[in-house]
Amino acid sequence: MGCCSKIDAMKTLAELDQLNLDTDTKTQVADLVQTLLNQAQEEIKTKEFKIQALTMELAYLRRIQFGKKSESLSLAHPDLFEETLQSDLAAVNAEIEQIDPSAKAAPLKSPRSRAGRQPLPDHLPRIEHRHEPESCQCNQCGHHLVKISEDVSEQLDVEPAKFFVHRHIRPQYACKICETITAAPIPPAIIDSGMAAPGLLSWVMTSKYLNHLPLYRLEQIAAREQVTLSRSTMAEWVGRTGVALQPLVDRLTWHLLQGNTLHADETPIAQLDPGKGKTRKAYLWAYRSNDLEPGPRTIVFDYQAGRSGRHVKNFLENWQGHLLVDDYGGYKALFSEKQTNPCVELACWAHARRKFFDLHKANNSPMAFEALQRISNLYAIEKQGKNLSIEKRQQLRKEKSLPELEALHDWLMKTRVQTANGGASAKALDYTLKRWASLVLYAQTGHLPIDNNPVENVIRPIAIGKKNWLFTGSERAGQRAAAIQTLFGTAQLNGLNPADWLEDVLTKLPTWPNSRIDELLPLTPEFIEALKQK
Repeated sequence: MGCCSKIDAMKTLAELDQLNLDTDTKTQVADLVQTLLNQAQEEIKTKEFKIQALTMELAYLRRIQFGKKSESLSLAHPDLFEETLQSDLAAVNAEIEQIDPSAKAAPLKSPRSRAGRQPLPDHLPRIEHRHEPESCQCNQCGHHLVKISEDVSEQLDVEPAKFFVHRHIRPQYACKICETITAAPIPPAIIDSGMAAPGLLSWVMTSKYLNHLPLYRLEQIAAREQVTLSRSTMAEWVGRTGVALQPLVDRLTWHLLQGNTLHADETPIAQLDPGKGKTRKAYLWAYRSNDLEPGPRTIVFDYQAGRSGRHVKNFLENWQGHLLVDDYGGYKALFSEKQTNPCVELACWAHARRKFFDLHKANNSPMAFEALQRISNLYAIEKQGKNLSIEKRQQLRKEKSLPELEALHDWLMKTRVQTANGGASAKALDYTLKRWASLVLYAQTGHLPIDNNPVENVIRPIAIGKKNWLFTGSERAGQRAAAIQTLFGTAQLNGLNPADWLEDVLTKLPTWPNSRIDELLPLTPEFIEALKQK
């Protein structure tokens, strides 16, 4: 009960003593007044919690709609429309320069620390243009000019999708004696008798699944070059190419499940439901290898019609190890002691931190700010150990992370005792305390990750890209997309150009022996060489 309510209650009870009432009536009235005051206080408390929750939700929605989604503690909030602002400023400056060339504006300064023109990559081909003076004689005195140096400047250019034709000419030879006709065999291809070369198939697949361009847009791009590529033809290419690449996806999945630690997450995908003329919610599950363990960086996507925990159970089958997930209940069965081969749950510090971040954004909570600072200390230690060996990282965590965690836990417990139940502050504290055993496991080792950000970072481009294609047309289409995203995602994790890798694979795959399928996987050359030696 608040201070004012206590004063009001005491005043009311004191006034009752001045009334000429018998003892029983006075007691009944006093009880009734006290009951009403208690009810009013409970209603006030409920409204305060509701207001706090709505304030948090409003702050979160405003941040999503208008603000930067970064969870940094920095007080600087860059403009959401910074790119537009920079473009407009450049346009205005250009128009001013057209009117008055002497009024050349100073170059715009980017707020980023890596500002300034970056050198162009050395691997790009160079086309030289030499610009000689109109005359080799000096304009002032007429004598011959002598070369003393060169001023070299470079411009970056790009050539849009360039269509060209491969002509395969197969001369036919005949034997005059036995009349046998001999010709070179037809070059093998992913699509027999198809007109699409590996480069064109790679362009279609990367445009659709990496750049998230629907096929009708590719049709329009080709039409501008006076090339007819119908959507139906490209759709057939996509289907056949997806089937041809499936063995590589299956092999990547096998390699992924050889690891001892996995990240897992899922994102909703709209799937067309033709019978009802609507879309229903399907899910793209993602499983990511652990960067802190030796081995290739791998991401595998699994498209399923729902979010049930049985999907992750079916994918992992008998896999055992540490699984880093959020607090979604679908994963809980995997960690149950009733399981024949239970996994070990790892909790994500980024999720725990997010609860305090939202609380701090909503009302500048000092408690939340204190929690964010303490958690940032844990990440600072991880930054120190990023490039260390597993053994040295474990030693670093033992010396620095474990004491920080112990102090953080003591602070959380003391703070929770002083925090009222039901509010946003209590929920943020409870989330971390409830998952504490899974949150601290990483610090006891040198190879377990601190959070689930690696898999979320791989999912994010797909989640953004689905604003282009809106929905998948069928469950099979979703599964095919997951397979292709698996290959492209893994290629990017290993520093490969997905388009170049795919073109090379589509060229080799028709005649490639299945026993050497590992050599085609989108992994680093070093790891592929290690696989060949096994």
